[in-house]
Amino acid sequence: MDPIVDSLLRSFRQVPPAAIPAMLDCILASTNSAPSSIFSSLLEKFPSFSQGIIDGSKDLDFEQRNCIVSFVSATCHLLKKSGAETRYMELLIWKIFLPLMKLVHSNDRELFNKVAGMTFSVVADTNSWEVVEVTIIPFLLRLVGLSMGEIQSEELDAYKLCLTSKNSEDRHLEPQCTLYDNLVQCNPNYFPLPVSCHILTLILDASQQSLHTVRAVSGLDFVDECCTDKFSANLLWDLCNITIKMLPQSVEHRSSAVTFFLPSIFRALDSHSAFEVSISGQNYILSRKSILEKLWKSCKTLFSLGTLERRDAYAILSLYLSFFTCTDECQYSYTSSTTKIFNLRAEKQFWDEMKKGLVDKESSVRKQSLYILKRTINLDEKNQYQTSVKTIDERSLGHRGMTKRERWAEEEAMSLGVGKICKTSDFLSSCYQKWEAFFLLYEMLEEYGTHLVEAAWNHQMTLLLHSSSSPENSVNNINGNVCRTWMDSSEEIFEWLAVLWERGFCHDNPQVRCLVMQSFLSTEWTKYNHCAKLVPQNFLTGSLVEGLNDPVHNKDFGVRGVYSTWTIEAAGQFFSRYSSYLDERNGVAFLKRLASVAKKQSFGRAGLMCLTKCISSAACGIGQCSDISPVILQDKESYPSDKVGLLDTFRYIIESCKQHFNPSYRHQVCENILAAAVSAVIPTDVPLETLLLFISSLPREITDNGGSLRLKVQEWLGMSVQKPSTSDCLQTNLKLLESLIGYQRKLISSCHAIDIFVNYDDEDLDSWEAEAKRWTRVLFLVFKEEEDLNPIFKFIQDHAANVCDRSNNLEWVPVKLLILLLSFIHELQVLQGRLVDCLKTGSSKTSLSISDKVDQYSMIKSSTIFVDALVSYAGMSCSIFWSKHMEEGGDFSGSIRGRLGGPSQRRLSSSLTSSVLQAVTSIKAVASISSWSAQFGTDASLASVVTYLWNFCWKISSTSPACSSELEAEICLAAYEAVAGALKGLLSMFNLLLDHVTEDDELTSLKADGKPVLDSLLRTLLQNINNIIAVGNLARARRAVLLNWKWICIELLLSIPNHALKSGVHSRKHNSYFSDTTLIWTFDDLVDSLENAGDASVLPMLRSVRLIMERLALGREGSMVSACHGIDIQMMWKLVRSSWILHVSCKKRRIAPIAALMSSVMHYSVFGDEKMHEYENAPGPLKWFVEKILEEGTKSPRTIRLAALHLTGLWHACPSIIKFYMKELKLLTQYGSVAFDEDFEAELSENRDAKIEVSVLAKSPDPELTEEFINTELYARVSVAVMFSRLAEIASTHKEDRNGSDALVSGKMFLLELLNYVVNDKDLAKELCKKYSAIHRRKIRAWQMVCILSQFIDQDIVQQVTHNLHRNNFPSVRQYLETFAINIYLNFPLLVGQELVPLLRDYNMRPQALSSYVFIAANIILHSTEEHKSRHLSELLPCIIPLLTSHHHTLRGFTQLLVHQVLQKLLPSDSSFYATMTLEEKCFQDLRLYLQDNPDCARLRASMEGYLDAFDPKKSVTPAGIFSTRVEELEFECVPATLMDQVTNFLNETREDLRCSMAKDAAAIKNESLLADNDGKGKEIAGNLTEGQTIVLPVQDISLDFQRKITVSKHEMQSFSSTVLLENEGPLNSLLDIEKEYQLLERVLYSKTVAFEKSNASQQDIILVASLIDRIPNLAGLARTCEVFRASTLAIADKNVMKDKQFQLISVTAEKWVPIIEVPVISMKVFLERKKHEGFSILGLEQTANSISLDQYEFPKRTVLVLGREKEGIPVDIIHILDACIEIPQLGIVRSLNVHVSGAIALWEYTRQQRSSCIQFTTKSFDNSMKFAINCFLF
Repeated sequence: MDPIVDSLLRSFRQVPPAAIPAMLDCILASTNSAPSSIFSSLLEKFPSFSQGIIDGSKDLDFEQRNCIVSFVSATCHLLKKSGAETRYMELLIWKIFLPLMKLVHSNDRELFNKVAGMTFSVVADTNSWEVVEVTIIPFLLRLVGLSMGEIQSEELDAYKLCLTSKNSEDRHLEPQCTLYDNLVQCNPNYFPLPVSCHILTLILDASQQSLHTVRAVSGLDFVDECCTDKFSANLLWDLCNITIKMLPQSVEHRSSAVTFFLPSIFRALDSHSAFEVSISGQNYILSRKSILEKLWKSCKTLFSLGTLERRDAYAILSLYLSFFTCTDECQYSYTSSTTKIFNLRAEKQFWDEMKKGLVDKESSVRKQSLYILKRTINLDEKNQYQTSVKTIDERSLGHRGMTKRERWAEEEAMSLGVGKICKTSDFLSSCYQKWEAFFLLYEMLEEYGTHLVEAAWNHQMTLLLHSSSSPENSVNNINGNVCRTWMDSSEEIFEWLAVLWERGFCHDNPQVRCLVMQSFLSTEWTKYNHCAKLVPQNFLTGSLVEGLNDPVHNKDFGVRGVYSTWTIEAAGQFFSRYSSYLDERNGVAFLKRLASVAKKQSFGRAGLMCLTKCISSAACGIGQCSDISPVILQDKESYPSDKVGLLDTFRYIIESCKQHFNPSYRHQVCENILAAAVSAVIPTDVPLETLLLFISSLPREITDNGGSLRLKVQEWLGMSVQKPSTSDCLQTNLKLLESLIGYQRKLISSCHAIDIFVNYDDEDLDSWEAEAKRWTRVLFLVFKEEEDLNPIFKFIQDHAANVCDRSNNLEWVPVKLLILLLSFIHELQVLQGRLVDCLKTGSSKTSLSISDKVDQYSMIKSSTIFVDALVSYAGMSCSIFWSKHMEEGGDFSGSIRGRLGGPSQRRLSSSLTSSVLQAVTSIKAVASISSWSAQFGTDASLASVVTYLWNFCWKISSTSPACSSELEAEICLAAYEAVAGALKGLLSMFNLLLDHVTEDDELTSLKADGKPVLDSLLRTLLQNINNIIAVGNLARARRAVLLNWKWICIELLLSIPNHALKSGVHSRKHNSYFSDTTLIWTFDDLVDSLENAGDASVLPMLRSVRLIMERLALGREGSMVSACHGIDIQMMWKLVRSSWILHVSCKKRRIAPIAALMSSVMHYSVFGDEKMHEYENAPGPLKWFVEKILEEGTKSPRTIRLAALHLTGLWHACPSIIKFYMKELKLLTQYGSVAFDEDFEAELSENRDAKIEVSVLAKSPDPELTEEFINTELYARVSVAVMFSRLAEIASTHKEDRNGSDALVSGKMFLLELLNYVVNDKDLAKELCKKYSAIHRRKIRAWQMVCILSQFIDQDIVQQVTHNLHRNNFPSVRQYLETFAINIYLNFPLLVGQELVPLLRDYNMRPQALSSYVFIAANIILHSTEEHKSRHLSELLPCIIPLLTSHHHTLRGFTQLLVHQVLQKLLPSDSSFYATMTLEEKCFQDLRLYLQDNPDCARLRASMEGYLDAFDPKKSVTPAGIFSTRVEELEFECVPATLMDQVTNFLNETREDLRCSMAKDAAAIKNESLLADNDGKGKEIAGNLTEGQTIVLPVQDISLDFQRKITVSKHEMQSFSSTVLLENEGPLNSLLDIEKEYQLLERVLYSKTVAFEKSNASQQDIILVASLIDRIPNLAGLARTCEVFRASTLAIADKNVMKDKQFQLISVTAEKWVPIIEVPVISMKVFLERKKHEGFSILGLEQTANSISLDQYEFPKRTVLVLGREKEGIPVDIIHILDACIEIPQLGIVRSLNVHVSGAIALWEYTRQQRSSCIQFTTKSFDNSMKFAINCFLF
């Protein structure tokens, strides 16, 4: 037997598997061997055989695979021959099948399936399912169960995981049990999970196939069928159970279940609707509905887990519905009538999940959801119940007055089946129609082009909205079953509409997003029975608000300062309508939910504005619709908390808008939020803390006195200033005021036990201060009369008087009382500052109101009653500064523990921190209260306070602490912080200090020996602080804090003399405040520290530098400073270098530091010194600094604007310095950058430091223009223009002064420099350039400045400037040359005859240039003085008159206009003197009358109204005339429309009318000539006409008959001579014969066409229109494709693209060989229409509902193919012109090809068809020729 088996094994490698059974039959027949013996031998050989075949390699070759298949085929065949004994079948499974599956599963899935298929085929053929049932099934099920952690089977499992034979008497099975157990126990991962699942599904499929075969084949035993059926049912039952268990498991388990088990289960249930299973004697029914119910429960779990699980849940449902539908009924005999059948369509969660899936971000989930929904609805069912469908008459759907595009969209919608609407009485049909409309709209959004959405969206939406308002919406009962599709009620319809809207809002195409949003917001809800209230609230607060945040809906937002768009206004109107159906309680809940969206997502500027508009509109609309029943949304318990949360959310929105810089924008946001708060919340209904936080979030500038929203806030708080309040308002006001009065006790109360000392730190003080400021701010908004504050002042006085009594302040914290007092003073100071601002702006009414309030606040003078107590408290608290302290080991303050980053905190223990803060706060409180009280008068108590503060400052500064420890250094730091507070108070009270100097011995000693008043204090302060820093006991961050206080103290000390001068106080016995030595020493200290200055110290340091320079400048004049020598050049070099390093190191370009830097470094006191600008033929320090600043300013718009403001002011004051800055002046003149810097405007309006520092800069000569242009790109050159304009005035009025002469010299120098720059610069010297390019802008800017400088021209330089006028330029540039020339000729009349008259008589000059000189001459005549007017008239008018007959229509019309203007003003209008006039006068008079009365001239003149009289030569050379508009609003570079432009535009517009009129005349003449040529035919026509009828003849393209000039080329003339001329007697007679002109024209055109066709015979008659394409690679590729396929023409939008290097690189010179024409997008319609008239078929390559597949379309020979844009395709307005649309068939998922690829495919298809037709024609011709030749030969 061994030789036979070995030979057989060898043959497996050579014999195909199909021949193995026949070969075995031969072997069995020839050897008489038993099949079982060969089977056993093969079984023994299998291990060595498998090892030899599968040697560990991953990939098996063809021979190895065939060998394995042959082996399995042999064993299976032998098993069949042996009778399929149970023992052999088990051996096949255990010994061969399972090991082989383990070896090949990872290598070859095809081989795997073949082996398994042959194995189970044997099982099926031999009906050995019982063997499989007791062997492999439990084995595989246990493997799957172990992978999920299941060790034992459950009770309802058909197959138990422990192997027990059903036939216990079969003893031969027992050994295999041991093998099975060993396999599983030794390796529970014997098979990977997918392999186990795959084998189980193969077994189930095989059993089902066997069952089907058994039932189909007749004559078999029923026992066999029953056995197979039972096995299949049991296996199916277990697989269903284990599948349900696997779904919630890992991704691998779920994937295996979905990939293997579920398809096999569904196939089984598809062939048999139900199976009966018996388990433990109990019968169970397994049906489609039961498995669906189990699957749905698993899917509900998966939906709640995560993204991956949700995706798998949709896959499970879509897989089920791909086999069955939800409406399938289970037809089997086991179901009782009482059994409840599961209905997926009745599950609300199912529909909710479908809605979520349809708007999911993943396209695969959306597609699965749509598929599930379609299968669930099963639109095919409608044929069962639909009795009638009615189609509305198309005329009822059409709208009168529709545009062509709208009509096309309507037709497109009708082609999609949109027009079919069912009867309203037939509910089911109507319901299915709604679903059809829904699916159509959704699929258009997902799949189709934009134009289809435009065509059908509005129509379908109207259909669905109408159906939602239909009263017949209800659930119908059909055949006893409830059929619900969840689009039955109006609420459900709107839920599905919300899905469509949400999908449209997030569409990839912005055009679709705009269309859907516009459709939603344009809905007229009143037409649909007030259905707005049915829109789901989740949609409103989610998708709609997110869609409104899309910038594509608000493209015009912020343009010209308008922060609103149509979308914003429409959204507000909708939300107002929606909230009108809500009562107050539910309205507040809705507002809270809507406003909370701001916390969940990020909003842009337009989105945030739209959100606040919606909130405001919704709040104002709550409960407005009284005739509609309100919508109930929530219970009543959450109502108070909703209002609190609502105000908190409003506060968050207001804080969010502060990141946007524009103050007008923020003001509008706050106005919207405040309007919502006023409408929805009563102030007394919310806690006072919440109200204070909300009010404090509003910007102060809108709620302070004079603010735009102050009255509204006061009215909301229950206070009305302008009219008496109602009783309710009074009650609200009193209640709120009482709450505020009671709140002060909480502000100062202690939250600790009475006997515990309260510790606090800086953060606690900041928190208390913020709370106190909020309280005082609201208090000053609420109270109305002075007596309302009496309880508050009494409370403060009582507690302040006892502040030193420790026994009386155990329940409250003294520091909190001081903070409360400081908050009061701060609010009063803000109010007073507002009064000053109102006085400056001239707001008298507001100023009077504020002044009255300030008078009421004068009661704060009573603070002097308790100021002594405060001084005592301060003295007691400040003892901490000079007492000896032991090193304490206590903890640091709470703000330090565990804190990383943030502001630097004090390195002191908690108790010492509290003591230090108490001392600092007490000094600040004494200084602030005393400073405020001093405004209302002085008394002894205030004088003592001033003395105390001065002594305190001196004592702290003069004390030289050792600072041997960090603790002492920290206390010294706090002491200097207190000094800064004291000095701030002394600024306004220094006069009191001087008055009481003689009364204090200590102060008198300070001023002995004639020393400066403040010199010692400044010097000791600097020395002591420098010593503390030098010791090095302070941490680095704390040293920075000390340095900051150092510079603040120095700034305050240096500011004291300024305040003294303002108040008129001077030192009585001494002449100075500081010594020269001390100031210079301080200056050096400042300059050395500038490079390393911190952000907080920059402003104090720069201000100190500026103050020192002012003191030194005044010292040179003999006041303020003793023995002053000023700043030398070396000191300035140190200053500019340190300042520049400081400026470069600042990362943020803030206005205040930049302005302070310029005012400090470029100080007026040193700017006039020429050595500072140029020293020893080298740039001086200021020159170097200005160059650096302007160089950096080219990158920072705000820097150059501030530099221009300051420098022009300084140059105006020192004109002699201008000569050093010619280069810088040119830079400012040519500067242009961003037009609007919102951050700049915001800082100026809100930042107090920015306002102060900008006001310190050198004053502009024209404040009005500065205010108008400071925040625009124009300001740099506007400031230069204003400066030179003022210098020109000085030069003309102060000629003898030095300033006047310096101004004249500077102006002339810059004029010549600028003209030389314009003439010699290689860019500006070009006469022509691209319009609106950078060169064009530079030209305009230069000539604008030249016009300004024309005022400096005198006799010395006039000849140098006039030769630069004869240059050709754009009209926008030429008008400034004209203005410049007019002013020169008016100022120098002799030049008119010398230069202008010869130019006017140069008739060879270009018409545009002549037009300019005509304009110059006319204005010289009109604006010259009476002395020179007659001479100019006699010189210039004769030169102008001939131009009235110019062939150039623009020059002719322009001259007519100006000549009429001249004659109208200079000639008398009285015609009575006509007889006495000379001949010349009569000619001019008649010319004037003709120009006046001629209708064409009158029309031209009427269109120029406003332009003729607008020009003023004198005003046109002023900054206001150049940079302000003359007639219209600002345009390009502030250039107004010129008179020449207006004339040209008018003539171009009227030219078309003229052409049409002439063409009609030509057509009439042509018709008459045709009638004359056909006299007989005409008579016949006339004879057939009745009276009143007319002859209408077709006109073939009249426009072609207008232009008759034809230029014939040389070769065309030869062709013409050989054809046309030979047919006529003479060419001359033909040309002179008018009646034959058209015949001649036609023949010439024919000859030209023939010649053209001869030269282009090889080109195809296809034109490719690519005007909509803008990407260069696509255009270049199309050019190359057109050349390859010999297209006749390629049309593009701009031929300049061919000059691009990228185009040339891709096209590889194709543009030289293919004709490329320019067809702009706006001209496409005209071009296509013309080609259609020429006989071309206009085709579009686009996907539409009616598109024809490319392979099915037969191209006409003459074709124009239109290609669409890269993303949007062909616009709708172009599609309706097309004759047909073709599309390329696609098989993949991606919906489109690249436009170049698409065009190439279509062009090749056209070429292929044309070549095929040519070949067929050639073949046919050849056949005909051959037939002819044969016939000739035969005959």
